[in-house]
Amino acid sequence: MRPVRRASALHVAGWVAIGLMIGLLVRPVSVRLDASPPRVGLGAAATLFVVAIVVGSLAWSTWQSLHKKHQRMTSDHAAKMLALSRSCVIVGALFAGGYGGFALAFLGDLDTPLGQERAINGGVAAAAGLLLVVAALLLERACRLPDDDDEEPAGDATPA
Repeated sequence: MRPVRRASALHVAGWVAIGLMIGLLVRPVSVRLDASPPRVGLGAAATLFVVAIVVGSLAWSTWQSLHKKHQRMTSDHAAKMLALSRSCVIVGALFAGGYGGFALAFLGDLDTPLGQERAINGGVAAAAGLLLVVAALLLERACRLPDDDDEEPAGDATPA
């Protein structure tokens, strides 16, 4: 079984770039379709922020269990935590890039009420997406097993 590779900065930047392109395209596509660009509510940012808090607390709990208390984790639980962290990295990066691109598209319209609302709310949602990425990367790091140097060899342990 080969070990799972950690998410690289290039991997995260690629997903952010994809989201950024999609977010930048929302305004021109909606104008092309003779529609009004969508309004971003703070509900999206709040949802991303809550998910980031949940993932961050899972990262803290996992770090405490594995690295501070030296408890064991089942392989199924570890696989679930790694899958959660990887999916949250992708989703957080896509949303951060998408909402960031949407906010960038309206930076020139800060003098209008709807332009200012779209830029600010999009920026807040992009920041919440970045928080989710950071929390997911911390969870991925917390799932790393401690080095073998820190543990006693199995053959030396004798029952007393």
